[in-house]
Amino acid sequence: MPLHHAVLALLSAKPAHGYELKSSFEQAVGDQWGGLNIGHLYQILDRLSRDGLIESERQPQQVKPDRVVHRLTPAGRAELDRWLGEPASPARGYRDDFFLKVMAAVRSADPATLPAVLSRQRALLLRQLHALAGARATATAVESLLITAAELHIRADLGVVDAAEKTLTTGPATTGPATTGPATAVSGQSSPGQTPPQTAAG
Repeated sequence: MPLHHAVLALLSAKPAHGYELKSSFEQAVGDQWGGLNIGHLYQILDRLSRDGLIESERQPQQVKPDRVVHRLTPAGRAELDRWLGEPASPARGYRDDFFLKVMAAVRSADPATLPAVLSRQRALLLRQLHALAGARATATAVESLLITAAELHIRADLGVVDAAEKTLTTGPATTGPATTGPATAVSGQSSPGQTPPQTAAG
């Protein structure tokens, strides 16, 4: 539960109420992760409280409604340390809407469908790379790392688009088994920031 542990990490610095945690999280990770929904955050806080990982104190305010300040418990600190002490495991499987679009396009009666799907996907990825380059100019160190990760993922996705174009649009039996190497192989078209693939001699 990465978000649960991220909240524990924020509370390890100092006690905070919900909107402080939301603001601190979004400032820490930047736009690449995306905003933290306040309703979801309160659900996380409720779960952490039930598990004994945080404790909460209601503090009255003269004008505004009472606010609830949360702080880490010793159990919460131990859980945070346990989580930090383990490597991050990637999610199992690979589910992506793009692959469903490719599957549908391959089975389309119109031979122009698949090239159009791949072209639109490539254009989107290139726009995303351009936007990331602009975001890097004002990024903090952590945000810059997330931008780097996003760029690497996008370039890998561009490689998949190139591979799909190479393996699925060049032969008549597009629904049969692939006859080339891994899906990360790229065609002769290189993406920004990538080195064009070398052709084999002979």
